[in-house]
Amino acid sequence: MSLREPPFTVGIEEEYLLVDRRSGDVANDPPPELLERCGERGGGQISPEFLRCQVEVGTRVARSMVEARADLARLRRLIVEVAADYDLAPIAASSHPFARVTSQMRTDKERYFALAHEMQATARRMLICGMHVHVGIDDDELRIDLMNQMTYFLPHLLALSCSSPFWEGEETGLHSFRLTIFNSLPRTGLPDRFASYGEFRRELETLIRNGLIQDTSKIWWDIRPSSRYPTLETRIMDCCTSVDDSICLAAFCVSLMRMLWRLRSANQRWREYPHLLIAENRWRAMRYGCEEQLLDLARGELVDYRTLLEELIVLVRPDAEALGCLAEVEHARTIVARGTSAQRQLACYRQARERGATDREALQAVVAWLRQETAAGLD
Repeated sequence: MSLREPPFTVGIEEEYLLVDRRSGDVANDPPPELLERCGERGGGQISPEFLRCQVEVGTRVARSMVEARADLARLRRLIVEVAADYDLAPIAASSHPFARVTSQMRTDKERYFALAHEMQATARRMLICGMHVHVGIDDDELRIDLMNQMTYFLPHLLALSCSSPFWEGEETGLHSFRLTIFNSLPRTGLPDRFASYGEFRRELETLIRNGLIQDTSKIWWDIRPSSRYPTLETRIMDCCTSVDDSICLAAFCVSLMRMLWRLRSANQRWREYPHLLIAENRWRAMRYGCEEQLLDLARGELVDYRTLLEELIVLVRPDAEALGCLAEVEHARTIVARGTSAQRQLACYRQARERGATDREALQAVVAWLRQETAAGLD
């Protein structure tokens, strides 16, 4: 067993929706030059996504959360500035409050056409955006071992990130409706457990050999070994509207992985619990965000999320301090105190309705808030 500390570098990918600055409607066919300008100014870090109304950013490999935040803020600011020239704006949220999926246009790329052909109606519903955090772990066996253990914490991360309470004009009752859409694709959800990297590769090779997938990029689990980089990629989170919330989630991901590595180095490990129980927490995070209780699987009982969060902060404190990101991890308390994006969207909607706004006007007010919050704190 190697005790050498992995790099624990961080890379963040986020997807945004482009909206009309006046109406709040999704820009289902933005001018091609908008993305061309973003791509050029972003140095290849900004690219189109499956739908034309979507844009994706990817930070450089960062060795600190200060570095990651600066790069993510730069990319967001760049899109805000370029989009404004076309009277458009990005919103960082995992669903649009009132857009219709049938009105969306796909990006003209062969891989997207292939995906749409294979997935049919499930792909046509993919008007959703996510956030992915890559953590540098350059040992294949360690990536699999940490993936097995890290699964326990995925619902806790999701609960802090929720930003998709609306779908096609409906208040869904869920804080992360995005995952109900994404779960309709194959090879999603909680990952299987593997005894080794070799076992992981053997199972994937069965799919590849039979032409079912081309490579591991078509494995869309909540957490996976990246197909492109020597990283473990956490994918369960909604896209955070606040850039500081995004950095908090990234800091939590890397701190949790370092904590698990630290246990392994001391010949210890986090207990692996049945997927049935972890999946229950995953559902509760989707439904309630951080407003309600999650199962503490060691105690076998429901515990208030605030209590669990404090325990997590204590658990990773040595690792967050070693990585220089304790303040970013502790920002999670702020998220819980003032509300996730989902909670704040719902509050904005209800306040607008109480002031006499129509349903449409209240949903437009939510989009206006999302625009402002997405662009806040980027200087």
